Amino acid sequence: MSTFWSVTVTVVVLLNILACVWLLIWTSKKQPGEVAEGAEKDHVWDGDLRELNNPLPRWWLHTFILSIVFALGYLVAYPGLGNFPGLLGWSQHKQHDERLAEVQEQRQSFYAQFEGKSVTELAGDPAARSFGSELYSIQCAGCHGVNAQGAVGFPNLRDDVWIWGGDAQAIHTTIAKGRQAVMPQFYATLDQETVPALIEYVRNWDNADLRGERLALAQQTFQRNCMACHGPDGQGNPLMGAPNLRNGEWLYGGSEEAVRQSILFGRNGNMPAFGNALSALDIDLLAAYVLGLNEGGAE
Repeated sequence: MSTFWSVTVTVVVLLNILACVWLLIWTSKKQPGEVAEGAEKDHVWDGDLRELNNPLPRWWLHTFILSIVFALGYLVAYPGLGNFPGLLGWSQHKQHDERLAEVQEQRQSFYAQFEGKSVTELAGDPAARSFGSELYSIQCAGCHGVNAQGAVGFPNLRDDVWIWGGDAQAIHTTIAKGRQAVMPQFYATLDQETVPALIEYVRNWDNADLRGERLALAQQTFQRNCMACHGPDGQGNPLMGAPNLRNGEWLYGGSEEAVRQSILFGRNGNMPAFGNALSALDIDLLAAYVLGLNEGGAE
């Protein structure tokens, strides 16, 4: 703080302490027999209790004096009088840095057991999985659920269905760099007759109750609008984040209305990147935990 405010704070603090000293001295004067202001001399209770201005008991007075001595000693040892740092050199910044260094040392000691291990190796390490589960609870459970079973728009991490790939490297990349999936909308390009046929074809695929021209229309529409991403056989493309349409797993729901919504109005799935929020080893541990979930190796 500036010199002006430093002097002001120091003066105010010392004046308050001096005022307390003066108050103690004034109230400690013995005034035996003095009647309290406004009280009558014969104002007596229970025969012998009279309202008087007696001084404080000695033990109480001594306690106040010790408090003042402690306050002065504290202000000499620690910051409290403006810019005066105190004789002990203590500061909040120094304490923060010392505690942070201690935590970082403990953290490095803990992480040392995982250094140099691949994601696959970490997935088989119970200690790594245990810590990875804690990271998951903090970073991922809000979207994928406490049990990692996902929700509408958020993939289930416990099955073997992976939109962007489920090997160690793919999972690591998903966590570190994030993913952005885009299902374009076809509201303006598909007519009312085409949409119901395409929906039935996509929802049922091999069991679609489509025949003749209706089946041909659905297949042509799929090839023209969907095949580039989902593949000619509808089994998806992990490189593009295009899901498999034939495995019965639906990220946004597989009902007729949900599929209609996806086709007509599109979807935008976003997996945030954690590369700047977590350390490289944290990402390895988190990827190992997720990989272990898929393999049944972590709980």
